[in-house]
Amino acid sequence: MDKKIFYGFLFLIFFSSVSLAQAPDSTKLYNMSEVVVTATKTKTPEPEVGSSISVIDSTDISRSGNSSVFGLLKDQYGLSYTQQGAPGSLSYIYLRGADPGQTLVLIDGVDMNMPNDPSNTYDFADLPLDNINRIEILRGPQSTLYGSNALAGVINILTKEGYGRPKLFISTEAGSYNTYKAMGGVSGGSDLINYSVTLGRFKSDGFSSASSKYGNTEKDGTSNFNASSRFGFNILSNFKLNLFARYTKANTGFDQHGGEYGDDPTYVYGLEEFAYNAEGELSLLGGMWHQTFGASYLKNVRKYSFDSTLYNPASSSSIYNGSRLNLSWQNDFNISDINVATIGIELEKEQAISDYYYSSSSTGLFASVFPNNQTTTAGLYLQDQVNIDERLFGTFGIRYDNHSRFGSVVTFRIAPAYLISRTGTKIKATYGTGFKAPSLFYLFDPAYGNANLKPERSAGWDAGIEQYFWNENTTAGLNYFQNQYTDLFGFDNNFKTINIDKAFTGGIELYVKTNPVKNLIINFNYTLTKTKDESINSADYGMELIRRPKNKIDLDVNYNFNKKANALIQVIYVGQSYDTDFSVYPAARVELKSHTVVNLAALYKLSGMIELTGRINNLFNTYYEDILGYATPGLSGYAGIKFNF
Repeated sequence: MDKKIFYGFLFLIFFSSVSLAQAPDSTKLYNMSEVVVTATKTKTPEPEVGSSISVIDSTDISRSGNSSVFGLLKDQYGLSYTQQGAPGSLSYIYLRGADPGQTLVLIDGVDMNMPNDPSNTYDFADLPLDNINRIEILRGPQSTLYGSNALAGVINILTKEGYGRPKLFISTEAGSYNTYKAMGGVSGGSDLINYSVTLGRFKSDGFSSASSKYGNTEKDGTSNFNASSRFGFNILSNFKLNLFARYTKANTGFDQHGGEYGDDPTYVYGLEEFAYNAEGELSLLGGMWHQTFGASYLKNVRKYSFDSTLYNPASSSSIYNGSRLNLSWQNDFNISDINVATIGIELEKEQAISDYYYSSSSTGLFASVFPNNQTTTAGLYLQDQVNIDERLFGTFGIRYDNHSRFGSVVTFRIAPAYLISRTGTKIKATYGTGFKAPSLFYLFDPAYGNANLKPERSAGWDAGIEQYFWNENTTAGLNYFQNQYTDLFGFDNNFKTINIDKAFTGGIELYVKTNPVKNLIINFNYTLTKTKDESINSADYGMELIRRPKNKIDLDVNYNFNKKANALIQVIYVGQSYDTDFSVYPAARVELKSHTVVNLAALYKLSGMIELTGRINNLFNTYYEDILGYATPGLSGYAGIKFNF
């Protein structure tokens, strides 16, 4: 079928459905809608939000059968992903075709993007679903509220808040690749205090990260320990304090590269990470002035080492130690029922130090000692939200940041939405700009650094329509988006980092959620992502960006059996993409073939205290590669039991 006809057919189906929609009651539409926080940093009903945002709530998490955030995000529209082999290996999310480091990841208000990483990416490899209650995915440039790293959007992860009588749970799961997981926690709350604490342990023998298709057999195992806690204190009727803490310790086996002779039994990786946040909320003037102030701290320490082997005569050891301190104060002024004004300030300090040693018979010893360096950023943002006649909504914002190295940068964002309550239709659009400060590595590394770097920039817009059918039994949406990235970090002929690269991403997001009969929920989404490397000096100039599939389809069919059992069938289709083969000279561009993966998950409540879980991943044992030469999980099964007290 011709591609233009195919996409035209999708549009025809969608807009024909809109014209047949029955008119829901507008009040009911508001009452049943999600309240989201990430889009405006205030609690806002989703129909009033012009941005493209989706929510994964606690019910969705329970139904999914997933044990990791990375697995949970795979079926979301606008997102693609790569994992560099077995569990515990590098796991990245690409939002609307952008680089992983161009998406900001927050957990309970803490910026988790690694300050000691060259691209400030966040690695999802060791983030379980333990104690996580909700995830909000905000698409498009968001630097106006969130500053650096939010060029493509924000993934905001929120943990559970305890309530009611003390509750204790213990769970365990085991399955393929000699995988074992144990978790326990306690939660509860009263009018004065609430608490939620979870501890988790995960271990797997894994499989060879370098694909066995090329003769690799050495297993790359992983183990990690996670602790997460949240405490809330209602100190006064108008003042409350929330404290968050998270700790992760992980050890994983890596391989040198994908493809032939990639195995390396000596290559090991260790992670230790601490994240803390203290957040206070104060309401004054009868609720007209609401303040939120916080202090967060992230410390990330990563260690890598390998010894010489038959196919790799070199050895190496390295350590990367980074931290980020953030102070914030946000003021929301409820001027009237139709207007909320926000003024916020942020102060941030990033710090990093690292040592890298590499030795081989041909080059001898090479050492790169990254001295202790730091940068500071001060930001001021203004935002105004308007509500005209419960129909026209608009969010307008501007931000000024001053960085200790490159100076100042200004970003802005507008996000109008129009709600037609008679037909249950929302028309929305956004335009915004974003920036990414150069990492400490790119600024100060002795070999590659350039202290005169400017920030990366993005400018993006999207427009879409959302439609509620049959009293919200069915919701559908369609977005079109474009993003232009400029001043991206690249390298000159002497391998010094410079602002030289450019890229374009654009596409379509179609999503439908329907509840056609009682207990049956169907989710379908389709993402078309077009990307283009616009860097004149790049070998891929004019071509698609690597590791971004052009087409991605997800179908989830969920059925609940009288609230005692739940079954899920998930089908994910990922279209072809491209990667670079560095095993040949000159490096060659190769195609990664399309694939379809089917997953199953089930939950059965044996009693009020006991739950049984099971899941099968990759039901038909499909072979595919996210990254050239690296393996992905085959047919695998897991079963678990949970006790609630």
